[in-house]
Amino acid sequence: MLRCLTDRRGRGNNGIRCRVVRVEGLVRARGALRDPRHTGEYQEYQCHAGPITRMRVSFDDSSLFCVSSDGCLFVFDIRDKDARGKTKEAIIFAEEVLVTKSDLEEKKTRMGELETQVNELTMQNEYQLRLKDLNLNERIKDITEKFTHELEGDKAKFELLLQEKNEQEMEYEEKLKQAEERHQQQMQALEGTYQQKIMTEVERYQLLLQEKEMLNERWDEQNSLLVESHERVIQELTEEYEAKLQEEQMNLERVQQEKHEHTREFEETKRQLEEDADREIEESKERYDARLSQEREIGLRLKGENGIMKKKFNALQKDIDDQKEEIRQLFEQKKDLYSTISSLEKDITGLKKEIKERDETIGDKEKRIYDLKKKNQELEKFKFVLDFKIKELKKQIEPRELEIADMKDQIKEMDHELERYHKNNSNLDLTITDLRMRLEGVQREALKQRQDNSDLMSSIQRFQCHLHETTQYIQDPKALKESVKKLYQKHVVDHVEPAQVEEDIQREYTRQREYLEKSVESLKRKLHKDMETHRSDNMRIMQDNVTLIKEINELRREIKSLKRTQRVSELDGGTGSPKSPKKGGFGSGPGVPPSPDEASREIDIQRKEIAKLKKRVEELELTQIDNRPKSRERLPPMDLQVDGSPVVSSQVGREEPYLGYLATDSLLDHNISGSLCTLPPILD
Repeated sequence: MLRCLTDRRGRGNNGIRCRVVRVEGLVRARGALRDPRHTGEYQEYQCHAGPITRMRVSFDDSSLFCVSSDGCLFVFDIRDKDARGKTKEAIIFAEEVLVTKSDLEEKKTRMGELETQVNELTMQNEYQLRLKDLNLNERIKDITEKFTHELEGDKAKFELLLQEKNEQEMEYEEKLKQAEERHQQQMQALEGTYQQKIMTEVERYQLLLQEKEMLNERWDEQNSLLVESHERVIQELTEEYEAKLQEEQMNLERVQQEKHEHTREFEETKRQLEEDADREIEESKERYDARLSQEREIGLRLKGENGIMKKKFNALQKDIDDQKEEIRQLFEQKKDLYSTISSLEKDITGLKKEIKERDETIGDKEKRIYDLKKKNQELEKFKFVLDFKIKELKKQIEPRELEIADMKDQIKEMDHELERYHKNNSNLDLTITDLRMRLEGVQREALKQRQDNSDLMSSIQRFQCHLHETTQYIQDPKALKESVKKLYQKHVVDHVEPAQVEEDIQREYTRQREYLEKSVESLKRKLHKDMETHRSDNMRIMQDNVTLIKEINELRREIKSLKRTQRVSELDGGTGSPKSPKKGGFGSGPGVPPSPDEASREIDIQRKEIAKLKKRVEELELTQIDNRPKSRERLPPMDLQVDGSPVVSSQVGREEPYLGYLATDSLLDHNISGSLCTLPPILD
């Protein structure tokens, strides 16, 4: 919601004022009156080329809109520098898009045409489907009637087959009775043969029992013989070892007796030696030493014999232990033989049981074989009957299967047609949606292009107007410079700040500048010299031209006088004497007129010289014009900022269309940033 300002002043709710200067197109902004820091100062913003016609402030005091007679609308954003105002919600713009009435009508007509096409296609599809449904219903009725007739015929055939079946069952029962009688006879014969086989097996079993008893008796005899021989061997070994032990004991007793005798003799000798110690010490000592050595030898020999006897005793004891171990092993073998006998008896009883079970299984299998043979015969009979029936039914079913296959093919064809119709409908739906989307895209592109074209045309027209105004001062360099500055200030606002140049680049720049200045001075001197020479040449040529013009005028007067005299002489018939001209002619003597041939030749020569001089004058004029600066040439870019200071790099010379304007300036207490959008002129 915007409030109208009759005095062309924009004032917001917080006291911000924007005054308009009508003639210059400026916007003056000052701070809020309620602000104690307000000093009354204001800031001017050049935004329009013409007088401002209307100004509006938005309802939330965030934007300022102003328009002028130049057809431009400026939108300024009003913000508080110190952020004293409250943050307000952003304005939600409408989602509607304006469309021309012609586009809407075209869209409606196109949609109507597409809807009519869709309706026609649906009607055609429904009509064709109805026709096909009618045809299919008629064919289904015919097929059902055929099948009912065939079912009645099949029922009659089925009754006939039942009668045949009953007759065949009677025949089969008679045949079964005959087969049972034959089977009983065969069973009796088989029973006789199997009884003979069983008797032979029983006799064989008895023979095996007799053999078993004989083997048991033989084994008992062998076992008793082995036991007796073992006992006898043990007795012999015990007797032999007992005799050896007695001999050893006797040897020990004898050795002990000898030992006692020796000890007694030693005691007697000792006693005698004690008595005769003083007298026969040396003799007794010698004798005693010899005797002692003999006794030692005898003791050593007896000790060796004693060790040998101990070894023999140990060997005999070991043999006795071995014989005991052999006896124990024989007893264990006896136990094992008894256990094997018991296991063999158990095996015999198990074999008897197996023989009985096998006899029972043989009988069961024979019964089962008989039953299976009977069933096999019955099944063969049924198989023959069923094969015959199957052949007849196949003969009856083949034509029906052919008809069913034909009907299935027809149904498949109809399904394919339905699928094709459905696909066509889906394709039509897709084409309709595609066309709608294309239509929407084309409309959006058309609107965008129209908007862009209108913006570009307005900006181009504005720039053309300003450029036309500047071309009015093409002959006045100062006014042209001022107008170009104004054009630059109006249409070029994005200034490029001068970049800091390096020292090497600056030195190179100064060197090139000095060189260019020197070259310019030398060219100026040369130009001055050339100008002086041209000026002297021009003066000389002008003087020559003046003299030539005078001579031409004199020659013209002479030609006129000659023509006049010639005409008078022709009128007088050559009798009268012509008047002499006032000035001397081209004759040999004074007062003698030249001949006409000489005069015409002299005139031709003068004309050629005049033509040469004219060409020379034209060449000199052209050289002067070429050296003079042309007024219609393109002017160089102005390297000036807004305040008139020189700029290192500028973008004034860009040959790009002016499309927009953006300016940001600071007020005393507020920032106002403007953006330009082109609109048609708004009238009061």
